[in-house]
Amino acid sequence: MSNGTPLGDFLRARREALKPHDVGLPEHGRRRVPGLRREEVALLAGVSSDYYIRLEQGRENSPSPQVLDAVARALKLDAEATAHLHRLCLTASQRPRDWGETDVSQQLLELMDGWEHTPAFVVGPAVDIMAANSLAIALHNGFEKFDNLARMVFIDPAGREFFQEWERAAHSCVAEIRAAYGHAPESARIAEVVAELSAQSEEFAEIWHMHEVKGKSQEGKHLKHPHVGDLHIKFTAFTVNGAPHQQLVVYQAEPASPTAAAFETLRAIAAQPKQAQAAVPAAGFTVTEQ
Repeated sequence: MSNGTPLGDFLRARREALKPHDVGLPEHGRRRVPGLRREEVALLAGVSSDYYIRLEQGRENSPSPQVLDAVARALKLDAEATAHLHRLCLTASQRPRDWGETDVSQQLLELMDGWEHTPAFVVGPAVDIMAANSLAIALHNGFEKFDNLARMVFIDPAGREFFQEWERAAHSCVAEIRAAYGHAPESARIAEVVAELSAQSEEFAEIWHMHEVKGKSQEGKHLKHPHVGDLHIKFTAFTVNGAPHQQLVVYQAEPASPTAAAFETLRAIAAQPKQAQAAVPAAGFTVTEQ
């Protein structure tokens, strides 16, 4: 995924994304490198230039939390990116041992199946669709496969029509994988997805190298379904108790809204015999040993 270290790659990308005026430094003349110089980050963080260079080069293996916080402030990192920075410095023995893929629990499958008016699905660290209820399947029936959100956004031709705010969806999707990567840099499945999509999509590769970090949150989406048209939804993502590497994603429509009516149309489509499905593990998903 990179020729450097996860920590060094992250620091370098975030340093190069900043301009001197972003951090209150004067900018004189033309620069030979993008973004801030290493010496400038070191100055802002209150560490020696040699120490900061060792961090980027992977030659400093145990920076203190205080130093990491100082570097985070120098690089203008938000809370999620700062937490990601700290996770990248953990040793293998310090990382959670239960971050690998596991089956979706039967209780969660039954819960989703009972939500007849609400699309719901479960995603893994590499944004693989691990399970979905019938309404979620009907919502995404314009795609070749409802199998991996990143592949659907970047590779499937339906993605650019379905996600009306495509660039936002693209950056969000990659940032979610990057956040998961911070928890499990040695994940075989994350490496596989990143390699596959980087080879097939220059846009994915470009965004991946930005090292943006953001987990799923509660916000709105503008989608366009090939049969029911525009959908304005709210969504919430929940960490699954007992399986912290899984997230339950729930889409909601405002009551009595056109989107709510569209969901009812999709529910009728999902209820047709040839498409009716309970919430089940996503077809074709292969569990990868971590």
